[in-house]
Amino acid sequence: MPRINYSGNSDREDDEGLRVGFVEESMDKLKILVVDDEDRMRKLVRDFLVKAGYAVLEAADGSEAMEIIYANKDISLLILDVMMPRMDGWEVCREVRSFSQMPIIMLTARGDERDELLGFELGVDEYISKPFSPKILVARVEAILRRSQGLAEEAKLEIGGIVLDKAAHVVTIDGQPVELSYKEFELLAYFMENKGIALSREKILNSVWNYDYFGDARTIDTHVKKLRSKMGEKGELIKTIWGMGYKLEV
Repeated sequence: MPRINYSGNSDREDDEGLRVGFVEESMDKLKILVVDDEDRMRKLVRDFLVKAGYAVLEAADGSEAMEIIYANKDISLLILDVMMPRMDGWEVCREVRSFSQMPIIMLTARGDERDELLGFELGVDEYISKPFSPKILVARVEAILRRSQGLAEEAKLEIGGIVLDKAAHVVTIDGQPVELSYKEFELLAYFMENKGIALSREKILNSVWNYDYFGDARTIDTHVKKLRSKMGEKGELIKTIWGMGYKLEV
């Protein structure tokens, strides 16, 4: 039975003996699924998210997470640990990306950049290594959701055969649909909104990621490489400005 925990002050015990916290949630609260096999880690993340005003669901492994995702079509964001029993974070990410572009934040104890690059290849939007500051995690969650929830308020962008519909979260190139991850979609939108303007990596990070990023430029370069490949010939419209960043030139 999936462990679905809406954090609150009241508790009940179900027929299988699981403690399930519950509280009536207002309909406008965004729902976040936290997936980690460490109880203390889930509780830490949950408590900070609940304090920030989010409704929180929990799963202790990947298989349980997929059950919850299929049962809840309104999950706004997934916070996902990499190393878990039954079904690890990579497997969950692959399955989720086969039918959904919900934002995904990966948590891991590893510091290997190959893992980070793999995460971005699979469509992960953020990659956070443990230990981390819960306040920074919440700030990143808020930044992603602020942008994803605001997409519906803006119009379509059309440039050089590329049509980006922010409300429907759909991209077509010469009439053909293109599947992009959440961050790839945001990156393309930012390029289209600033066509013809040379954009530094720092400016792209601050605008698209919407927080002060302390890593290196490989995050941008990895996403641009993946975006170009998905755009086919149109990927050539994203020009590299050596020593600076990128520019969409039509």
